Amino acid sequence: MPGEDSASIRNLRPCRKEHVGYACDGRSSAHPLFSGMLFPVLALLFWWIGSRLGLWNAFLLPSPEAVIGAAWKLTLNGQLPAGILSSTLRIVAGFGASCALALPLGVLLGLRPAWGRLFYPTLEFLRHVPPLALLPLLILWFGIGEGSKMVVILLATFFPVFLNTLDGVRRCDAGLIEVGRSLNLTGTQRFRRIIFPSALPSILTGLRLGLGYSWRALIGAELIAASSGLGYMIHDAESLSRSDVIVVGILALGLIGGMSDHLFFRLARAAAPWKGASVRRDGWD
Repeated sequence: MPGEDSASIRNLRPCRKEHVGYACDGRSSAHPLFSGMLFPVLALLFWWIGSRLGLWNAFLLPSPEAVIGAAWKLTLNGQLPAGILSSTLRIVAGFGASCALALPLGVLLGLRPAWGRLFYPTLEFLRHVPPLALLPLLILWFGIGEGSKMVVILLATFFPVFLNTLDGVRRCDAGLIEVGRSLNLTGTQRFRRIIFPSALPSILTGLRLGLGYSWRALIGAELIAASSGLGYMIHDAESLSRSDVIVVGILALGLIGGMSDHLFFRLARAAAPWKGASVRRDGWD
């Protein structure tokens, strides 16, 4: 029908230059997973070709085949799964302890700003001390057991969670709080219905950052004082000149960290669906 053809023509909108790679409705024309794999595939191809051509010493950077073979052997003998499990359990314990301290303190100081003057000097001092700088002292106190590594994780993740929680509570719209008072809501009801939903996106951002920092701090601690875990596996491989095992450990850390961050992002998006569209996406969307 002529009318239908003209309507279809009117509905066609030309894509501007900045829409290259995207559909005219603003959505990506390719799935982000596939587009995001472009650089890793190119890097892997360069790695494989360079290894084949002998562009570098295989002792310094082993070939992909050697790394895959090492990963398979480490999986079969149980060393890689055991290292992943040990590191993950430490993350859960240390990060959980950090959240148990940082979240209540951030909420408390956010609701009572005057109390912040009591804690500010001490917290600022601790915030600027790298956790790994305290590791020798922590080893003297707790030994090379789980205690020292848990404290390192706690110190590394405390401030991202605490500061984002504090900022989220303080940024709550004062007008909404006043509306709650006019409706005769109690302090607990105002917090539960107004302050907490408003602060939740910022709290989740702090938790996500803290989760990433926990892996960095843990591996640093395991490289220095540990008898298990991915960091210990990398350190042990370095002493044995096993560069293929070192690469396996690095790749395992990147994959596990990326997957845990993506999983946490999905859970956070489900927990706070009212967040703006600009913060409801990660690199996979």
